[in-house]
Amino acid sequence: QVQLVESGGGLVQAGGSLRLSCSASGSIFRINAMGWYRRAPGKQRELVARITTGGSTNYPDSVKGRFTISRDNAKNTVYLQMNSLKPEDTAVYYCNFQWGSPANFNSWGQGTQVTVSS
Repeated sequence: QVQLVESGGGLVQAGGSLRLSCSASGSIFRINAMGWYRRAPGKQRELVARITTGGSTNYPDSVKGRFTISRDNAKNTVYLQMNSLKPEDTAVYYCNFQWGSPANFNSWGQGTQVTVSS
């Protein structure tokens, strides 16, 4: 069984920064991509950042230039550095690992709350 454990959420004022971490444990192998998603109240879940094994990243325009995703392959850990936070960034943030070969499995973290006050 694979477990993803997130940390780093919290309350921050607008303009502040937070760093999220997500570590995988268990029978995980061949990590193909790691990502962060968020779900704000009353909204659908959306992709925030994604990084592939090869290091390619993608971000939606809403966070581009403010958020940075990075990874530590040796630790099976992905990070999300969030700068210049805005109230509209308030959401529950979930990490996601796509792994396995040839099948591509999806594993999710439990979610961590990020609240940005104005």
